[in-house]
Amino acid sequence: MAKTTFISWNVNGIRAVEKKAALKWIDEAEVDFLGLQEIKAEADQIPESIFERDYKFQSINSSSKKGQSGVALYTDVKGLAMCCEHVDILDEGRINEYHFGDIAYFNVYFPNGQRNEERLAYKLAFYDRFLAHINELRSQGRSIVVCGDVNTAHRSIDLARPKANEDTSGFLPVERAWMDRLIENGYIDTFRHVHGDIEERYSWWSYRAGARSRNVGWRIDYFFVSDDLKGKIVDADILDDVMGSDHCPVKLVLDI
Repeated sequence: MAKTTFISWNVNGIRAVEKKAALKWIDEAEVDFLGLQEIKAEADQIPESIFERDYKFQSINSSSKKGQSGVALYTDVKGLAMCCEHVDILDEGRINEYHFGDIAYFNVYFPNGQRNEERLAYKLAFYDRFLAHINELRSQGRSIVVCGDVNTAHRSIDLARPKANEDTSGFLPVERAWMDRLIENGYIDTFRHVHGDIEERYSWWSYRAGARSRNVGWRIDYFFVSDDLKGKIVDADILDDVMGSDHCPVKLVLDI
């Protein structure tokens, strides 16, 4: 058994983050799996200088819509990168699926539903397709690790102003109900598992009105694991001191 560290971060443009040298800390950290969301770049557009560490295995999934979405996975753990077109049906570059050992690991940039009703419907359908997919993998005997920007705050404790956002996509009852269902299906919100319901900490802040300096934020970035991994959770945290994006990284350590 060995401690394995996972980091998830919505970088809101990997080229913008590179200009701020905001990923250089990876060179000094012990990170076994690095999952980045909203990279907004093709594989050949990702600067080699984002960090010095040379991960052996990389998986880049770019959106068919140039300059939007996109996810990137970096690891030294040998595994198999899989395709997930039946979940990401619009080819928006939203999922890295990577199998190693008995674990299926997912780095996901879930859709945002704030644009209009059509996008909200797509977000909810994406949620349902994704849950069906990971449940199918569990039925085949795989353990599941899911990280990424879920684009929904689960409960009132997960955002600074719940009352003001009751009618906002990202905190709608129908979106939160899917997260209830995810947990009912046997997936653990690792941050709450470790820290309980006391800590009001966030992972995303609007760029407007100094929201981050005032800590008016939302917790929309998560690590979920299937409940068979519950006893292997060592730590889960929010790295809110890391700057460079409107999101901050989140962390999971498993003894696997």
